[in-house]
Amino acid sequence: MIKALNSKLIWLGLALIFLGISMPYWLTTGSIGIDTLIKHMEHKPSGNSLLVTAFLLVTLNTIRALPYYLGAVLLGDQLGKRYQRSWLKIAIPLFLIPLRYIIINLSVIPNYHFGTPAILIILSIILLQKLEKGRLSLFMKSLVLVQILFGVQWLDEVPFLTAYGFGHGAVSTKVKQLAVQIGFVESLSLYSLVLCAIFLINAVILTGYLIRWRIIQDLHLVKLEALEARSDREMLNLVHDLKTPLASIEGLISLIDLRVQDEKIKEYCSNVSISIRSMSEMISEILCESRKNWCSLKELIDYVHASRLSGTNTKVDFQLPAESEKIQLRINKIRMTRAIVNLINNAFDAIEDQAEGKVTILAKVYDKQVWLGVSDNGIGMTEEEKEKAWKAGYSTKQHPGIGLSFVQQVAEGHEGTVFIESKIGKGTTVWICLVGGNHERFDY
Repeated sequence: MIKALNSKLIWLGLALIFLGISMPYWLTTGSIGIDTLIKHMEHKPSGNSLLVTAFLLVTLNTIRALPYYLGAVLLGDQLGKRYQRSWLKIAIPLFLIPLRYIIINLSVIPNYHFGTPAILIILSIILLQKLEKGRLSLFMKSLVLVQILFGVQWLDEVPFLTAYGFGHGAVSTKVKQLAVQIGFVESLSLYSLVLCAIFLINAVILTGYLIRWRIIQDLHLVKLEALEARSDREMLNLVHDLKTPLASIEGLISLIDLRVQDEKIKEYCSNVSISIRSMSEMISEILCESRKNWCSLKELIDYVHASRLSGTNTKVDFQLPAESEKIQLRINKIRMTRAIVNLINNAFDAIEDQAEGKVTILAKVYDKQVWLGVSDNGIGMTEEEKEKAWKAGYSTKQHPGIGLSFVQQVAEGHEGTVFIESKIGKGTTVWICLVGGNHERFDY
């Protein structure tokens, strides 16, 4: 699932790059009225009109540049992750951004200037990639990149910076020439520098805030995992201590069985011994995660029912294959039950506010695979929510996502997989796919 998502993001990056290359051809200065304003100022010079023209030009340049720059950053991120080469996150934007100017200048639009602003933006992207270290999402990077682009583009409209490689484009040059003609150079420079400073400072503050927020989130997840590990250790110690009184009870039951002649009491002793051995096996499965025993599908579902639904008024539908008692699984029954109960709890959270809410436990058999599923008819999950659901600590009462990291861990411990089927407004099904046993044990 993660590889499929990465592939989609790579294609999205390529689409944004293509959009960024094509935009100068159809989103022009004439299409948003800049050419008309310049012609008007040539006959009736006006400082206000000049500032409006400069603002429209900077906005146009930012809009045309954003898809390409964002696509280059996204493509670098995803290829870096896929091939585990962090240097690609910097190398790909460093290569693609100048390439855009070469492609455009070789075609219809001449003199698409690769100047100092483009270099500053590339350096800003490199610095951003170094600082964020994979913590920022695409949306967060987009927010920062918009601020950087809009801020740096204003430097093109500062007349005294022209000698340093700023604003060599035809329209920017014309705007600055008009500023000289009407004696508006200082005002235009001050106006541009103030806006540049505002947006660049905002980009720095926003970057720092977003990185700090992600660090806090990561620390929160680490604390949750540490707390979970501590709870697990305490539980294991407690469960281990139960073995001592169980051994004492089993010894006493054996003595009672030897001492009495009453057949009814002997039957009771036998039943108690069976229960003690069953409990001892459960404790062994809890203490040793890798310990697995053969168990029929019906036995597993019955155990789930007794663990989660027995003694409650909760109603759950069951859709099981015929003769489920003949379908054998080699599992750690305790851990698998905990995983399925986790999914059942999530499903009930998803339908909590729905009058017609329904939870169904499903089982399907495909060749030598058994799929165990828990389904609800809740509001469903978006693609973004499904991706977040696998992260430890992620939780919400609006859809199944709580504790799926544990379910995934249990499935992988059984050489299985977990995946989610969900449609907005239709509901969600989480499937645990397990490999069946050998042919003899899987004869159903």
